Amino acid sequence: MDMKEILESTEFLKGKGYLSPEIAIILGTGLGKLVNYIDVEIETSYEQIPHFPVSSVEFHSGKLLYGTLEGKKIIAMHGRFHYYEGYDFQQLTLPVRVMKLLGVKYLLVSNAGGAVNLNFKKGSLMLIDDHINLLPGNPLIGKNLDKFGPRYPDMSEPYSKFLNDKLVNIAARLNITLHKGVYVPMPGPMLETRAEYRYLRIIGADVVGMSTVPEAIVAKHMNLPCAAISVITDECDPDHLAPVQIKDILAVAARAEENLIRLIIGLVAEL
Repeated sequence: MDMKEILESTEFLKGKGYLSPEIAIILGTGLGKLVNYIDVEIETSYEQIPHFPVSSVEFHSGKLLYGTLEGKKIIAMHGRFHYYEGYDFQQLTLPVRVMKLLGVKYLLVSNAGGAVNLNFKKGSLMLIDDHINLLPGNPLIGKNLDKFGPRYPDMSEPYSKFLNDKLVNIAARLNITLHKGVYVPMPGPMLETRAEYRYLRIIGADVVGMSTVPEAIVAKHMNLPCAAISVITDECDPDHLAPVQIKDILAVAARAEENLIRLIIGLVAEL
């Protein structure tokens, strides 16, 4: 992925009217209903955008939306990409680079994940405070894009304390349980074994998923403040592990979605 491709994607979207969005939102698994609250002005399928990957996951929509939410210009990825779909990390994160060039000042990300911390129950939310990257690589490997950021980005605060503090306060005000913890992405697409869940707990994971961290790394590289929330869709107790069906995960995500939407709308209103 080179600068030329990123610029071509950006210029295409500017030409379509994606002008000066303030906030970018990446909607994860089963979390698409936020679009019902956005006054959508433009929507473009990913396959129409030069160099964009195409979401191959059947429950991810695959559209880039532009419109207004709480008086702010929003760009929203309705459907995201995953490493297990066969994309490299530069492809996965090209949309984040493009959204930054379009003018975005904040990145908000959601995902579905499994609770390795058994104090977290399915249907609740976790604010990601930190992560451990167990994906086999990251989007900064290769030639550094100096226009965006330094060769060796600091990762002492991968998720914005400014945004996280706001989300904690909004959750308290709305009486929403919002855990805080460490997210670990695995390559997928299979879920984890009992031994892997034990390992993840030992190394300090609270929630495990298959996404988000590449986007967060690229956002940090570009000095784009990022916040991410996991919807906890299953409980990963290795001593009482029952088979999980993706339809069950989607059903739990749908039930938890209302609180996530309330949090995101509350945050957008304050930015």
